[in-house]
Amino acid sequence: MAIAARSQQQTTTINGYMVPVCVYDGDTIPSLRLPNVYIFKPLKFKNEKERREYYRLVRNVKKTLPLAREINQAIIETYEYMQTLPDKKAREKHLKMVEKGLKEQYTPVMKKLTFAQGKLLIKLVNRQTNSSSYELVKAFMGPFKAGFYQTFASLFGASLKKEYHPEGEDQLTERVVLLVENGQI
Repeated sequence: MAIAARSQQQTTTINGYMVPVCVYDGDTIPSLRLPNVYIFKPLKFKNEKERREYYRLVRNVKKTLPLAREINQAIIETYEYMQTLPDKKAREKHLKMVEKGLKEQYTPVMKKLTFAQGKLLIKLVNRQTNSSSYELVKAFMGPFKAGFYQTFASLFGASLKKEYHPEGEDQLTERVVLLVENGQI
């Protein structure tokens, strides 16, 4: 015996909100997508210093995560647009324009970041793009500039090659990122 189900995707207004509904055998069923809710064991801090470090991490993630997302989006858009350009000369010209625009837009923002926020941003860019900051600079601006920026970063004790390890050393950061992304903190 076969059972056939038919539905039509529609929207309706419920309490002033447009929501998708499914009409099934004459019944209108609202269809809502609920966000994930992450539940972690409560943190136990050994002392006040650990508690302050955790809340500093939360503040830094809230400040740098939107930047990492913007960088990821800019990379995707630039890559997709470059695929439409006819030749290498046009691509190089476009890259120079993008580089100039990004420097104008982000230099004032980056100057306001603390050292810890800068290092966190490098890791979050790796998390968002699945590529290290060094690889991204190398791909878009060439190996010479990538080497220069890596050397400059290393003078300050940072590394553009730093990777994000959500199951290892960055486990607490991943927890905070998930909670921030979900609006839980």
